[in-house]
Amino acid sequence: MHRLVTAIGAACLAIAIGASAGAQAPATSSSPSPAWAYGFPPADVARPPRAPASGTPPAPAPPPDPTPRQIPGTTKTLSMAQVRDYWDVGDWFPDDHPPMPTVVVHGRQPHVRGCAMCHMPNGKGRPENAPLAGLNAGYFVQQLLDFKNGRRASADARKANTATMIEAAKDMTDEEMKSSAAYFASLKYTPWVTVREAADVPKTRITGNVFFRLPGSETEPIGNRIIEMPEDAERFELRDPHSGFIAYVPPGSIKRGGELVASGGGKTLPCGICHGLDLQGLGPVPGIAGRSPSYIMRQLWDMQQGARKGEWSPLMKPVVDHLTQEDMLAIAAYVAVQGR
Repeated sequence: MHRLVTAIGAACLAIAIGASAGAQAPATSSSPSPAWAYGFPPADVARPPRAPASGTPPAPAPPPDPTPRQIPGTTKTLSMAQVRDYWDVGDWFPDDHPPMPTVVVHGRQPHVRGCAMCHMPNGKGRPENAPLAGLNAGYFVQQLLDFKNGRRASADARKANTATMIEAAKDMTDEEMKSSAAYFASLKYTPWVTVREAADVPKTRITGNVFFRLPGSETEPIGNRIIEMPEDAERFELRDPHSGFIAYVPPGSIKRGGELVASGGGKTLPCGICHGLDLQGLGPVPGIAGRSPSYIMRQLWDMQQGARKGEWSPLMKPVVDHLTQEDMLAIAAYVAVQGR
């Protein structure tokens, strides 16, 4: 495996450096962060003013509703308290996957939450975090080490769950890293994001770094954004692993992304050189086909801005240096429709 990693890494890095040598100047970072990819409104959107402090501590949040809840496809019931338990992750369909290791279900207090709480027992994650299913175990462990050793962060400092991930990685044992990596590597990733091109999209609100459709039929221009939201908000809140997502992307972005992915468009490398012609991964290089376009966009931007500078980042830095936000969006849109 070490020889395979070295060979692939050396080949990709040589190609990347060669391609960047004759390319245009790197894209500047003067443009504002693509806040939508991180689950935030644009910086120029007015926020309601905060109420003045009254000196009275806020009332504690009510406990989660203990009422048993159900979702389609199972007779199992879970309460919201169980659904939101970081230390004993609720699992609607335990027969869908192999037994989960202790760290994936229970974590270890105080800092290592059960991995499946955010990344789901099926490993597919949600728009606000990472899809882990099917990742090469060695790559997975390397990312945890990068978080642990200060080499992977978010280019948008408001992304609180990245800080949570860093805290967890710093506290994880080698065995916990290996067992979680082996579990998620054993899962087959199947796409669960439906991508639709649209000039106008439903009006939304943002809660917990996720877009939710507002009631009614009002729409707004999509602009230069990807709007990724749950297909069913209630099933999303119940963490139903059988309920996926819809990602709206600008008209023409999939075709434009396909051109960049296939040829590089004079700005970058064809993605298949390192990620495989089917974009399903090559050795330790991760698969990207069919995964959340919001997540892909964040990673491209994070790498361009230098927030990701771990073991494999030198391979990607010259690849993303010359991409505009529009280029990254198009690549993310195209990649998300692959693998179906």
